[in-house]
Amino acid sequence: MRLKGKSALITGSARGIGKAFAEAYAREGATVAIADIDLEAARKTAAGIGDSAYAVALDVTDQASIDAAVKAVEDKTGGLDILINNAALFDLAPIVEISRTSYEKLFSVNVAGTLFMLQAASRSMIARGKGGRIINIASQAGRRGEPLVAVYCATKAAVISLTQSAGLDLIKHRINVNGIAPGVVDSDMWDQVDALFARYENRPKGEKKRLVGEGVPYGRMGRPEDLAGMAVFLASDEAEYIVAQTYNVDGGQWMS
Repeated sequence: MRLKGKSALITGSARGIGKAFAEAYAREGATVAIADIDLEAARKTAAGIGDSAYAVALDVTDQASIDAAVKAVEDKTGGLDILINNAALFDLAPIVEISRTSYEKLFSVNVAGTLFMLQAASRSMIARGKGGRIINIASQAGRRGEPLVAVYCATKAAVISLTQSAGLDLIKHRINVNGIAPGVVDSDMWDQVDALFARYENRPKGEKKRLVGEGVPYGRMGRPEDLAGMAVFLASDEAEYIVAQTYNVDGGQWMS
């Protein structure tokens, strides 16, 4: 068990990729806070995982909620060892149709949520004096621009940049900050993505999802569990000397 005795908080982990991370962490011996804005769903996920998981209410756009979530982990386990910044929103539109509301909502969750969750977690880790691990979930969309996905791409590029800056700043406290950049992952979010592409590209529902899956060199879309191994590795002692990196886990879609 590579994470035995560790305490983790995973944002947006009631379902999808975050849930897969939580399940993998529990198998590796960690105690996991299922932190989500949907508390009832978080409770259901925690119950399914078992005694090593518990639900925490979290809205990453609300500083009081962030602080309360970190405090809940400290009270429950004695301290926070691992944070995964997984919570994110998606939207798309042509440049001339992007709304300020959509822009502000995505940056509030994907960028500010990542930054201020990272800040609260690192303050807790520094005060405890035992170091820690912070893993930010970026995207292949943060590696390049896409015609209809300008705002989401920009948020994920910002996550990659934040990972670099925070990693360089926090390693002196023995807090390793790294990231994971998934490719296209078959999760709840992709149903929303597919519906938006159907609207703007005049496609039947399901076609975009099929096409992007066929375009992955590996031969299929990713699954949430495909990302879990990297999340476990980056939180483990094996990744002690890895700092400020973002790893592609995407079936060969992007090489860097």
